[in-house]
Amino acid sequence: MDELLAAFIKELRAAGLPVSIAEHLDAAQALSVINLENRDALKSALGATLVKSAAHWRVFDVAFEVYFSRRNNVGTQEDKDGEGNADAKPQSGLSGDSGLTPSQISALAEQALRDGEEAIMGALAQLAVKRFAGLEPGRPVGGTYYLHRTLRALDLEGLAMALRNEAAEDDTLTPLERRLFEDELAVRLARIKNAIETAIREYLVADRGHEALARSVRRALPEDVDLLHANHEELAEIEAALRPLTRILATKLAIKRRRRRGGPLDISATMRESLASGGVPLDVRFKPRRPAKPEIVVIADISGSVSSFARFTLQLVYAISEQFSSVRSFVFIDDVDEVTHLFHEAKDPAHATAAVAAHASVVWLDGHSDYGHAFFEFERRYGDQITSRSNVIILGDARNNYHDPGVAALAEIRQRARHLYWLNPEPTAYWNSGDSVVASYAPLCDKVVECRTLRQLESFVSLLA
Repeated sequence: MDELLAAFIKELRAAGLPVSIAEHLDAAQALSVINLENRDALKSALGATLVKSAAHWRVFDVAFEVYFSRRNNVGTQEDKDGEGNADAKPQSGLSGDSGLTPSQISALAEQALRDGEEAIMGALAQLAVKRFAGLEPGRPVGGTYYLHRTLRALDLEGLAMALRNEAAEDDTLTPLERRLFEDELAVRLARIKNAIETAIREYLVADRGHEALARSVRRALPEDVDLLHANHEELAEIEAALRPLTRILATKLAIKRRRRRGGPLDISATMRESLASGGVPLDVRFKPRRPAKPEIVVIADISGSVSSFARFTLQLVYAISEQFSSVRSFVFIDDVDEVTHLFHEAKDPAHATAAVAAHASVVWLDGHSDYGHAFFEFERRYGDQITSRSNVIILGDARNNYHDPGVAALAEIRQRARHLYWLNPEPTAYWNSGDSVVASYAPLCDKVVECRTLRQLESFVSLLA
């Protein structure tokens, strides 16, 4: 069991969870006092000792299902046989043929939906996977294709719809009873799908081992998901992770500012403090420091290719705006528009970014990114408002659709500003390929940063205070 736990924690660290040695020891201690046959207790104990953020639970859950699958016996039989190796392959239970026809399996599925018996659901999952999944030994996959193939052949949604129609036509049921039946049917449907997914996972663990499967199904933490390629579910997780991140980051910036050294040496105060000791030792005193909060000007490309990146960046900057003397926001595609007022009027940054998409006037010609024209218009309309206190941050992939890059206009902006930073959500390897003109802008910037995830965005914002 110790080896299995060590392998499990190694996988959590590989996925990005910060698990310390002390927490590893806490988990081992917790396992020594719980019943390992109780899988729910095992999961709760490991979660309580190893997971520090709700946003990390999904990653933990996926890894747990791989390393502590139901057929792994969770360290009881393994330990008895001296086979607690993390790469041990439990029996899958999916070999052979039950002899049931597809219609008989379908009837079993209907019975499982009607009755909700756990044993029937488990048997159905094993039979359906064996018959319909088309499992291929040694294939390096995560099992999603097998799951889709099984569910399509089983047609659980069709069976559930038939049961709903049957309930709707039953005059003996009240509206409340029909609603309760539909709700219970949805729960049973989810349980059967989960049982099928578990059966597939058990086969893959038996076939390829924990470590290989864990690599295939590993999920990135919300703060490490690529903002440009996140799916709907991942975007929701990023949105949830952004709120606590802003509070933590604002606190860090405030502490960082307070801990900085004081102002100039205060000779008079130093002499007064040192009189009692005759100047030995010398108790140095400094004048109070009045740190100037930076002024932030954000210029964001909100074209389709980078819109999600701009959205989260604007939300983060405004959520911690109290750490800056002022924050102004401009958005562009091939024309530029100021949207600062939308953030001031909205009840939260998320609503403001939605208002930006709806109301910002950012199309001049054809609605394709034109950095050159956008920079020219920004310099013409707002250039005189950029001062030596302004930190200008440009958000975009610098893909200019082969238009004039407008380097001269950006140079004028840089000459007025204190700093000019460029955050690019594309991987560095893609810069200057195709219509990317990063090389034209980089000499004018204090720093050009690859910024594809919340973690990278947090790291950059920390440099501003």
